[in-house]
Amino acid sequence: MILETSGGRTSRQEQPAAQPKECFLIQPKETNEDATKTRKRKKKKITDVLAKSEPKPGTPEDLQKLMKDYYSSNRSVIELEELTLPDLCFLKANDLTHSLSSYLKEICPKWVKLRKNHSEKKSVLMLIICGSAIRALELIRSMTAFKGDSKVMKLFAKHIKVQEQVKLLEKRVVHLGVGTPGRIKELIKQGGLNLNPLKFLVFDWNWRDQKLRRMMDIPEIRKEVFEILEMGVLSLCKSESLKLGLF
Repeated sequence: MILETSGGRTSRQEQPAAQPKECFLIQPKETNEDATKTRKRKKKKITDVLAKSEPKPGTPEDLQKLMKDYYSSNRSVIELEELTLPDLCFLKANDLTHSLSSYLKEICPKWVKLRKNHSEKKSVLMLIICGSAIRALELIRSMTAFKGDSKVMKLFAKHIKVQEQVKLLEKRVVHLGVGTPGRIKELIKQGGLNLNPLKFLVFDWNWRDQKLRRMMDIPEIRKEVFEILEMGVLSLCKSESLKLGLF
């Protein structure tokens, strides 16, 4: 800007430079409702994928693969071979068309004769392993057509102390045991359950809980099952005195 002074001279007055203005982009705040909707959408999506997946019945190969994956990190090649279950120990697996009673009748058609000849205490002829106490009770109710007069014992921890179960096994002959791997493992450790007379070991393999998990999908249960296998089950399978079933 040019200004004229009283002496006729001109002078230049500079204007102050314009200050740059800062621009901020304001993100809309996510409300609790929006966050909840996002979580719900994600959860629903995962559940939908699992729910829509075609159910496939468990096979002996599935168990063998799980065992290999579980032991491969801390066992040698020779030890892994020792931990492999022989093919002959596997019974026909449930093809998802059976009830528990019909499946047990198929894999053990001579059950009545077997249980009549069983007189050893602190043992069972057939052991069914499942993922929870509630599931164990469901299985016991659903085997009515198969068990007949067989003595059945609940082998889980809910509301039952392990010492009580040890005493019951010592007092009477039991034909069928249904329970969870944690309690079954504890009974074996304490000497309350002898596996030698065991003829059938059945895993509740295909059933899924509310989160659509099978028993062997849960790490804690999987670990306990494999510990039971090493507590005598593997040697019995190799001697061909014990058969395995996947229900």
